[in-house]
Formats: sequence, C-alpha cells, structure tokens
Amino acid sequence: MLQAIKQDLKAIFDRDPSATSTLEVVLTYAGFHALLAYRISHWLKSVGVPFVPRAISQLARWLTGIEIHPSAKIGTGFFIDHGMGVVIGETAEVGDYVTLFQGVTLGGTGKERGKRHPTLGNHVVVGAGAKILGGIKIGDNVKIGANSVVLKNVPSNSTVIGVPARIIKSQGERLPDATMDQVDLPDPISDRFIALEQELIELRKKMENFDSGLPQ
Repeated sequence: MLQAIKQDLKAIFDRDPSATSTLEVVLTYAGFHALLAYRISHWLKSVGVPFVPRAISQLARWLTGIEIHPSAKIGTGFFIDHGMGVVIGETAEVGDYVTLFQGVTLGGTGKERGKRHPTLGNHVVVGAGAKILGGIKIGDNVKIGANSVVLKNVPSNSTVIGVPARIIKSQGERLPDATMDQVDLPDPISDRFIALEQELIELRKKMENFDSGLPQ
C-alpha cells in the first residue's frame, strides 16, 4: 500500500504543473486525500473488516466531494485532477497511470448485476464530466473527451467523444502517457457539414454554367 501511495504522489508531480511541493500536495490536494482514504479502506476491506471501509469512503466523500467505493480496484500512478464530483463504483477496475478530471463517473446503468461498472486499461485519460457506464472495457492509452458518455467497449489507442461516445481516432502507435488536448479534439460531424457545403457550392457552379450554356 505504501508503494502505491508513493506512485500516486509521483503521478501528481508528473502530470500537474501547479504541484510545487510534497507538503502542498499532501495538505491541499483533495484528489490525493480521496485516494489515500481509498487505499486504506480498500486494504481494510480486503482483510475482511466490516463497516469501517465504507464509513471511511463516505467520510472522504463528505470531505473531498470524491466517492470511491472500497471494493473498486485501482492500479498505481492514479491521478484525480481537481476531482469534485468524481464517482467510482463498487466493481470498477482502473489500470496503472490513469488520469481522471473533475465530474467523471465510472458507474453502472442500473440494469446489471455482478460486474456492473467499467474496466479501464493503463494510461487512460478521461476528460471533465465524462460518464463511463456499465460493465464495459476501455483499452490501454484511450483518451475520452470532456462530457462524453461511453456505453460501449473502446479499443486500445483510441480517442472517443460525444453523446453517446464515438471513436474519432484509432491508431496502432501508443498515445502520450497522460496528456490530452481537450480544446482541439477533432469534430467529424462538423467536418462532414463543411464537406457537404463545399459539394453544394460546386454543384451550384456547375448548374450555373449549364444554365448559361442553354440557348435563350
């Protein structure tokens, strides 16, 4: 557990340029506080301690605005940026070096039993407000745009956006570890509208040329 906490601290300094000192992170970062509470509650849950793990998670939720169920499985190097409103469900599984921004939900759909929360691979980045719902699998090196709603499996090395989320980029090479430009994500619908507009302009020109060639 101590090694995991050290990796969590390192992840903050690797991915947050505003982190200036260990003391600052330990005392002021709500995401780190919530994760520390989770590490303790998860360990207690794993050794069979009743009630206390859930009580710790609820206390952490009240103090930080972040809810992580003690039974969730979270790898090393996990980073919650800002964090308010993040919810991680009971059967969620999170790989190594994953980054979540504020308002992210790893939740269920309300229809499933057993494994009802998502599984995230390694080096996944989830943008602010995104919802990943159900017992689906998100592959390694996936980027999920802000406010997306993901309801289906996503293959590794992909970028998804939208409601419901759709794949807009998929490539064989590995994406950068924990960065995502949430401003310049491509918009395939807008691109298609622009292409259609250009086609209409070209068709209009052809019609005008055709009309001008007709005998008066």
